[in-house]
Amino acid sequence: MTKNMGSLDRIARAVIGVVLLVLAFSAGWSTLWTVIAAIVGLVMLGTSAMGYCPPYAILGIKTCKRDNA
Repeated sequence: MTKNMGSLDRIARAVIGVVLLVLAFSAGWSTLWTVIAAIVGLVMLGTSAMGYCPPYAILGIKTCKRDNA
């Protein structure tokens, strides 16, 4: 997998992922919203850690400055 996310994109996803996970387990939401927030938070953290976003690849979007071929 070639990285297709830049630093700013990765940082933003990591912050949003952490916020969603904290909210999922501390906000007192219903079970459905807790599960949705936890899954989305984990996906955001995972894509941030890998530097690869599958929808970006499908759409041909790259936010990284270098081409890691």
